[in-house]
Amino acid sequence: MAKKKMKRVSTDGFVFSTNNQFEFEDEFQDQETIANNQQKLIAKLERKGRGGKVVTIVEGFIGKDDDLKDLGKMLKNKCGTGGSVKDGEIVMQGDIRNKIVDLLVKEGFKVKKSGS
Repeated sequence: MAKKKMKRVSTDGFVFSTNNQFEFEDEFQDQETIANNQQKLIAKLERKGRGGKVVTIVEGFIGKDDDLKDLGKMLKNKCGTGGSVKDGEIVMQGDIRNKIVDLLVKEGFKVKKSGS
């Protein structure tokens, strides 16, 4: 019989409750994706902790993880570069911030450039 994997919920230090009816609710779980024109994304460059390599990071997306992954996939395809989506951020290889900002604006997002 195969073991069933249990999804772990972050309790942010919560340990114990004496209330028998208590159920811990994660406030960020299954958050609905808001419209593109209401999203306020930030495109920034980062070099630290990456062995001197430059990456472009898109952060500030509000919505479901699947929608963020779809956006990351679209950006990777249109930019022709590698990248990943994790911890609510899209990480793209290289300094392609201007190209990403242009693509996101065409999709209807509000985007701000950050970093040097």
